[in-house]
Amino acid sequence: MKSRVLGWVIALAVIAATAVMSVQAQKPITKGEMVSHSSIITAIDTAHRLLTLKNDDGTTDLLYCPPEVQRFAQLKVGDKVTFRYHESLVYSITQAPATAAATTLPQFVRSFGEKPGATLSQQMKAVVTLTAIDQNVPSVTVTTADGSKMTFVVENKKNLEGVKVGDKVQITYTQAYAITVEAPPAK
Repeated sequence: MKSRVLGWVIALAVIAATAVMSVQAQKPITKGEMVSHSSIITAIDTAHRLLTLKNDDGTTDLLYCPPEVQRFAQLKVGDKVTFRYHESLVYSITQAPATAAATTLPQFVRSFGEKPGATLSQQMKAVVTLTAIDQNVPSVTVTTADGSKMTFVVENKKNLEGVKVGDKVQITYTQAYAITVEAPPAK
């Protein structure tokens, strides 16, 4: 799980630099699930903009901070870095259009304060095939054009009316990533 979260963080840095977002296959989810992971900065390589992060289990990870991280100089050894990923949420399910779906560009919002931080969110559309519908959560499992399988919570259960497994539909969904940094507690 930690490698997935760190993978999302690295993806966040790439997304911030290139404004491109890719969707990874997700495990089945429950409504409102947020994945969170915190690490402590144990070393900073300012010349190469690299952070060494120590995880709760004692393992370490190396994280590159692109130039878009404007307050990099305010990072200190001992700071706690928290990464959050909010699972995708489907806002609408409609019949698949004849033309390709449109996707909005990611919105990147820097946090205020002394330490760096940011939130990245994006609303996307994709034409997919429904492979499972769970009315209880509610959620859908879909197969994308490239064969990837993903599961999404559906915001409004009414979106599931009139669709069935095997239908080719267009979904509109969102993803959100957040990174926060906190100084260690004063001693």
